[in-house]
Amino acid sequence: MRKIFKPVLLATLFSAALVGCTSTTEPQWEADTTYDLTILHTNDHHGRFWQNRHGEYGMAARKTLIDQIRAEVEGAGGSVLLFSGGDINTGVPESDLQDAEPDFKGMSLIGYDAMALGNHEFDNPLSVLEKQEKWANFPMLSANIYDKATGERLFKPYEIFVEQGVKIAVIGLTTEDTAKIGNPEYISGIDFRDPKAEAAAVIAELEKNENPDLIFAVTHMGHYQDANYGVNAPGDVTLARSLPEGALDMIIGGHSQEPVCMEASKKAYSNFKPGDDCVPDKQNGTYIVQAHEWGKYVGRADYKFKNGELELVSYRLIPVNLVKKIKVDGKSKRVLIESKIAQDPELLEFLTPYQEKGQAELSNKVAVTNGKLEGDRNVVRFNQTNLGRLIAKAQKERAKADFGVMNSGGVRDSIAAGDVTYKDVLKVQPFANQLTYVDMTGAEVIDYLNVVATKPIDTGAYAQFYGISMKLDQNGVNQVKIAGKALDLAKTYRFSIPSFNAAGGDGYPNITGHAGFVNTGFVDAEVLKEYLESNSPINVSDYAPAGEISY
Repeated sequence: MRKIFKPVLLATLFSAALVGCTSTTEPQWEADTTYDLTILHTNDHHGRFWQNRHGEYGMAARKTLIDQIRAEVEGAGGSVLLFSGGDINTGVPESDLQDAEPDFKGMSLIGYDAMALGNHEFDNPLSVLEKQEKWANFPMLSANIYDKATGERLFKPYEIFVEQGVKIAVIGLTTEDTAKIGNPEYISGIDFRDPKAEAAAVIAELEKNENPDLIFAVTHMGHYQDANYGVNAPGDVTLARSLPEGALDMIIGGHSQEPVCMEASKKAYSNFKPGDDCVPDKQNGTYIVQAHEWGKYVGRADYKFKNGELELVSYRLIPVNLVKKIKVDGKSKRVLIESKIAQDPELLEFLTPYQEKGQAELSNKVAVTNGKLEGDRNVVRFNQTNLGRLIAKAQKERAKADFGVMNSGGVRDSIAAGDVTYKDVLKVQPFANQLTYVDMTGAEVIDYLNVVATKPIDTGAYAQFYGISMKLDQNGVNQVKIAGKALDLAKTYRFSIPSFNAAGGDGYPNITGHAGFVNTGFVDAEVLKEYLESNSPINVSDYAPAGEISY
């Protein structure tokens, strides 16, 4: 643990103050006095300002819980800080249609102290993010996001808090993967630098100029157990290990959407269930926490600070009205895991008009389907699915293309059997990407497929296809057929592709400068909505994969 001021130094510092040489970096806490500090946190909110149909989570209940904790801690003489690990945007149509206005204003009313900028804060034009900054009465932090043109940081790198005389610096950091998974149309002028290097530089600056007692980081980088981050950019464990031991006292994270609760070995996740005990990760003297997603939990870390040292007393992930299924008289029933948390009436009243406005537009029926259209993350990122293929076909037909390519990361949900509403469509495609297409020779198509069709599974880059078949092996793609005919290297073909990927998103080749490239301007969700309307009722078996992509 970093010791900023040892008690033996206090007398010297106090003497200096008496002779009129008070330093701005003197400790304001008293030696041998214990100070209680509670850190609350959420992450990956993704538009969930309203409770779900089972009454789970929602910002109004979250406020009640946080207000109760504040009253408890402050009533006992302690201090509370509330942080977010980012990704407020994208995920729920009611929020998406309103640029997350209810979410940022709701966070302001709850009393967040700071947040890390997440990659999904860049899903929209920067003008939307600028508007969101005005809605937020708390700082959005990121030390590693720079303007390419000026070389200057675009956001505040850190914030200083003083609680009971304890000086706390909070650094913001954003995943480097934003450059890959953010929308290239909106981030082409932004440089997402190595957060490890930026953290080291900011910590050195803080210790030189501010001399804080504690240094925390709010990050949107992901927690990957034992630093096994795979194809992702390095996350919080790598960050903690890259710095001197204890350089960061705590990392409040997001992005990987995990409840970071560890086994005693500290190397593997525990089999955490809502209401269970939770042991945060600790790497190189740094506590690392993350509260899953959507405001399902409020993370609570209770610390004691004494003589420059921070001790974790307890940690919990508190479920916000989460339920579980039990059997009662042979029937399944949902029951609360812990006591009911009432919704704060004032915040509920504030949020209600936003929910009603969104619901009015989203409840319109657009189609009916005779079975599930599969878009679950743990399926669509591993295999061709009927929904992935349907979307690729919808875009292919709108673009009058020969085949369609759709990244699985752009398929965000499934569509259940029965009536399909506009809300269902927007849950599947919330990013407002535009439909583009490109005309390429067969030889160019082969080169393109050798990059795109070989993207690894379990990533958003894994591609869904329609209108094309191929075999893949260690040498790449072969036996490519379009509309059932062998690909002709000299012939020109057209394929559709979301604007995100056309501009280089997910590591796809950037084809926006190709002579045959066209951005149609059609928004993907609207293309999907109109296809469903025109082809309703949907027979899901028409879109089932039949071995077109084989290994």
